[in-house]
Amino acid sequence: MTDQEAAPTYDGGGRRISTREAADLLGVKPETVYAYVSRGRLGSWSNPGGRGSTFDRKEVEALARRNRREPAMGSPASGALSVRTRITLIDKDRYYFRGVDATELAARHSYEEVAEWLWTGVLRAGATFKAPVASVAVARRAVDSLPEHTGPTDRLRVAAIAAATADPLRFDLSEQSVLGTARTLIPTLVAALPPKRHDQRDDGPLAHRLWTRLSGRDASPAALRALDTALALLVDHDLAASTLAVRVAASARAHPYAAVSAGLGVLEGPLHGAASGLAHRMLLDVLDHGTAAPVIADELRAGRRVPGLGHRLYTGEDPRARALFALLEDIPDAAPALAAAHDVVATTARHVPLHANVDLALAVLTASSGMSASAGETIFAVARTAGWIAHALEEYGEAPLRMRPSGHYVGDQPPQPLPEQ
Repeated sequence: MTDQEAAPTYDGGGRRISTREAADLLGVKPETVYAYVSRGRLGSWSNPGGRGSTFDRKEVEALARRNRREPAMGSPASGALSVRTRITLIDKDRYYFRGVDATELAARHSYEEVAEWLWTGVLRAGATFKAPVASVAVARRAVDSLPEHTGPTDRLRVAAIAAATADPLRFDLSEQSVLGTARTLIPTLVAALPPKRHDQRDDGPLAHRLWTRLSGRDASPAALRALDTALALLVDHDLAASTLAVRVAASARAHPYAAVSAGLGVLEGPLHGAASGLAHRMLLDVLDHGTAAPVIADELRAGRRVPGLGHRLYTGEDPRARALFALLEDIPDAAPALAAAHDVVATTARHVPLHANVDLALAVLTASSGMSASAGETIFAVARTAGWIAHALEEYGEAPLRMRPSGHYVGDQPPQPLPEQ
C-alpha cells in the first residue's frame, strides 16, 4: 500500500483521512499535501506500520476553506491587491450581511429592507422602491427596440444605460446621491422588462412587480414569498466575478449606472448568473424522463458538470439553497420539480459528494412557476444590483484607481525587430 493509498484510520483527536483523501479535499496533488506539512500549514500523523501518513479531516477542511478565501492576487502583506469590505462575510458554510446571518435576515425581511441594510447598516421597515416615470419611459423604449430573442441580461443592461441618460445627476458620487440612484434604478430595471401578463404591476413590493414580468400565472402568497426571499438571499455574495467588475468600474469613478452595467456584462456567463438556466432545463429533462439517472448520465458522458451542484465556497449545502428549498416545500405546484431536484442530488451523490447550490433551488422555483429557463438569470441580476451598489459605495470611499494590478509580462523581451510585411 502506497502513501497515497493509505487507508484512513482513527485517532483520539477525531476522524483521520489518508493522503489521497486530503489531496482530494484540498484539490491538489499528494505531493502538495506534504509541502503543506513541511511549511507548518498542516499536521500529519504516521501510521503505526510506518507507511504513509494520515491527517485530521477537520484541519484539512479548514485549510481548504482558507485556500478558497485567499485573494487570487495576493494578500495585504505581500503588497498585492486586497479588497477591504464590511458588506459580506462567508465562513463555515454560512454567510453574513454586515455581521448578521443572511438567511435569517432574508427570512424575516423583504428584499428592499435587506438592500437598505446592505447599503446603510440601518433597517428601514416597510422600505419600497419607486421608479421615476421619465426613467421608466426611456428604459422601456430602449428595451422594446431590441430583437425578440434578446436575453434578460442584455435587456437589463440596455435599461440601465437608458436610465442613465435620463439622470443628469448621475455623476454625483456622494453617498446620498448614489443611494437615491439605487432606490430608483432597481425598480426601473424591473419596469423595463416585457410583461407576461396584462395586469402588470408597477407598485407594491418589488417581488410582486417582478413576478408579472416572469410568469403568466397567478402567484400564490407562498410563491411570492419564495421569490422575495430568493431576491434577498441573492443580494450579495462577497467578491463574485461580477462584483469585482463593479468595484473596478467604481474605482475608476464610473457612475452607478455604468458600474451596474459592468456587473451585468460579467453576470451573463454560464458559470455565474446564467447557471440556474442550465439547472432549469435539466429539471425539465428529469421530469420528462421520470428519473434523474439517464439525465445525469448524459451530463457526465458529455463531460459537463451537473448543473446546480457544488460551490467552491461551501463544503456542505449552499445555505441559500437550504433556505429556498424550505420555502418551496410549502408550494404544492413546486412538489414535482422539488422531487426532481432531490433526485438529482441523490443520484449524483452515488458518484461524487456534491451538495445542492442556490442555482438548483432557483431552478425549482422558476420551473414550477411557469417561468422560462432564463428567469433565474433575471432574478439573480435584479437581486444582485443592490449588492453591486453597496460595493460601489464602498469603492467610492477608497483611493481612486486602486483596482489597478500590475501585469506580469511573459512575452518576448525587447528590443525585437519590426515585423516584416
